[in-house]
Amino acid sequence: MSYGLYIGKNFTSDGHAWLAGYGDEPSSHWLEVVPRKEHKKKEVISVGVTETANFPGKLINIPQVSQTFKHIRVSYSFYLGAPAPLTNGGLNEHGVAVRDVWSESRKELIAMTPKIQTGPNYSDFSRIVLERAKTAREAVTIVGDLIGKYSESTYGGNSHIFADSDEAWVMIQFAGGVGLWAAERLGPESIRVSRPGYIEQIPIHEKNNPNFLFSDNLIKFCKDKGWYSSGSFNLNKILGDGKGRWKGVKWIEGEIKRLAKKSQKISLEDVIWAVRTSKLTGDTAGYGQIVPLLNPTHDELRVLWHAPIGPIAAPFSPVFIGQSTIPEEFMMHRYLSAGESHRFLDERKSDIRDSISLTSQGVESTVSAVYECKRLLYLILQNEERFLPEVTEVFGDREIKLMSRIVDIVKSCEVLLNKGEQKLSEQILNYFSMTELLSGLKLVKALSGGIEARTRYSKGFSKNIKPKSSDQIW
Repeated sequence: MSYGLYIGKNFTSDGHAWLAGYGDEPSSHWLEVVPRKEHKKKEVISVGVTETANFPGKLINIPQVSQTFKHIRVSYSFYLGAPAPLTNGGLNEHGVAVRDVWSESRKELIAMTPKIQTGPNYSDFSRIVLERAKTAREAVTIVGDLIGKYSESTYGGNSHIFADSDEAWVMIQFAGGVGLWAAERLGPESIRVSRPGYIEQIPIHEKNNPNFLFSDNLIKFCKDKGWYSSGSFNLNKILGDGKGRWKGVKWIEGEIKRLAKKSQKISLEDVIWAVRTSKLTGDTAGYGQIVPLLNPTHDELRVLWHAPIGPIAAPFSPVFIGQSTIPEEFMMHRYLSAGESHRFLDERKSDIRDSISLTSQGVESTVSAVYECKRLLYLILQNEERFLPEVTEVFGDREIKLMSRIVDIVKSCEVLLNKGEQKLSEQILNYFSMTELLSGLKLVKALSGGIEARTRYSKGFSKNIKPKSSDQIW
């Protein structure tokens, strides 16, 4: 289902907004820094879903743009017939950040979905926005135009949060195959949690309201179906699941509003807590992601804080737009990668179709950050009351120190970039980010070693097939 959190800049101690959350898929996840690319005329990209999807479809090709932007994203290897690699979002060089979150459409729309659908899927939209959008509002326009031209391959309804340093937009894409969508602007006084994504009241009688956008057919379609006649227009009740804000959304939005009333307002520590808390985050969280929605002097200094799995058992480390490499440990590994169970890192069976692994043997020879963090999570859950507080404290202490170090690194790179020394800045950002990612992984392994020893010589390891988990609100 995934989780998205937007906090407007008027509530924060640093004076900028935040976009945070995680993806909710069981397959492998890996970090990528994707460079800016030039594309040939008539180049195309494949979008959509296959016949194996819950809502079957067929892939189509749509035109590629002449240039795609540099961006940071987390990719993963499987979801319901949508071709890998998939992504729920990230951050691009223009400061546009993306979070993708499920949002169920009403049952009649789901039933209307074409038997064989075409058009971009939720991941295609996330990736295309990272590649093409310069602002959050432009992201809405890009997705709306794509839906209008090519339709959409849905899995029952979906949403995105698109954000930049000035504003954010929650955009809901509805099932049904008729191109219905709507978007609501979030500003400096906004706090919004998506799980699922929701929009409630839309002032449809106010022409050109700057805070709302929706497809041209939205109101007429609802009237024709008899779902709306007059009065207020509650999008969630008319076209969504009708449940409004779910229990978990109400809880975390309330907590964020409470934190915003502190004299020092909301800090990065608070945002980390909101993604790390065991009431929201467990084994289903595929990674953690936090973006400070800054407007730095140089695009290279935009940063995304990354945790290899749900941050209950993974530390956050900074990744910069201006860097070009990441450690092999954070790249795609075979652990939890779809389809890897029947493949080899050996060419002796290369005559058999689909027998060679999609991962690099060199990368696979390194430790998997995702595996190590998952192991720590399962060790914590053997005795959560004892181990979770100490792991949370250690991660928090490291992240506080990292917050001060990053200030000096950014200042140093800013001086270099002002002098046109892009390559030197890139080398510093590469070294700093890679060092901290690996330092965080080393910490994870050390914590696992200590918890394993104490577990082995105390209560031992649970052999029950029913897994232990935190008491989560969703």
